[in-house]
Amino acid sequence: MEESDSEKTTEKENLGPRMDPPLGEPEGSLGWVLPNTAMKKKVLLMGKSGSGKTSMRSIIFANYIARDTRRLGATIDVEHSHVRFLGNLVLNLWDCGGQDTFMENYFTSQRDNIFRNVEVLIYVFDVESRELEKDMHYYQSCLEAILQNSPDAKIFCLVHKMDLVQEDQRDLIFKEREEDLRRLSRPLECSCFRTSIWDETLYKAWSSIVYQLIPNVQQLEMNLRNFAEIIEADEVLLFERATFLVISHYQCKEQRDAHRFEKISNIIKQFKLSCSKLAASFQSMEVRNSNFAAFIDIFTSNTYVMVVMSDPSIPSAATLINIRNARKHFEKLERVDGPKQCLLMR
Repeated sequence: MEESDSEKTTEKENLGPRMDPPLGEPEGSLGWVLPNTAMKKKVLLMGKSGSGKTSMRSIIFANYIARDTRRLGATIDVEHSHVRFLGNLVLNLWDCGGQDTFMENYFTSQRDNIFRNVEVLIYVFDVESRELEKDMHYYQSCLEAILQNSPDAKIFCLVHKMDLVQEDQRDLIFKEREEDLRRLSRPLECSCFRTSIWDETLYKAWSSIVYQLIPNVQQLEMNLRNFAEIIEADEVLLFERATFLVISHYQCKEQRDAHRFEKISNIIKQFKLSCSKLAASFQSMEVRNSNFAAFIDIFTSNTYVMVVMSDPSIPSAATLINIRNARKHFEKLERVDGPKQCLLMR
């Protein structure tokens, strides 16, 4: 099957099993030696060859921009990478090549090795695939192996390359595909997302996936809420530092744009990459107009924070001081085995 114009894979340039962290980033990206205390969670990334698995992985975790994924080669067998999130949480990502020979081996000779101890299965479907029946057959084979080896695994289906579908047809096609996938997944539950490497939908899907893996996310959200109320913010967002995926948020006021999180992730990630090309390191930003002020700043060793304020009587310096004073507390929360503390209202 030929690759679409959306994500061609012409040149043989594979992502290796280890990748260098982005310029200026702390330990926390791909390619670092993992400490013994790390909490590793196995994530399978599967789908037919040409579905766009490696392209999306390289955008989210290896700082590629969409147009540069055209030079990526097809994945051979399984490529392993480690992605460190929030201190001790490490995603052990298995990018599984989707050629027929490899897929058959996954379900036979490699079955136990591939599907044992899986926390998350991400299955990627090319929305314009001409072999939909075969795609569904392989997906069902994955589910059978998961049910046998990792019955508690979370299942995510990404209906990918939606940019190739006419805009007025996208909702209908996705809804039909989602209904089919949920029916085929029974008795397991699956969450479905429409995605494209050319817009913010990729960040929405991966943020949702990573959110499910954060062990202390409820405690993190409770403290983020308290922080927002203390400083009288309209909204506070927490981003993972290397990928800029949204991992937690709290809003005190209703916002009009339901897709603002993933849009911000996409925009700031691209801006960070532009800074890196100039050998500069992005640290902070303030955007202000007559209606609001937004502050994006380094928060902890693994996160950025975004604070949105609409009260014109609160000076920028006060907000920046509040962000600085909260850093030490949130550093403690990032440690999986850290003390159970709460940021108290004063």
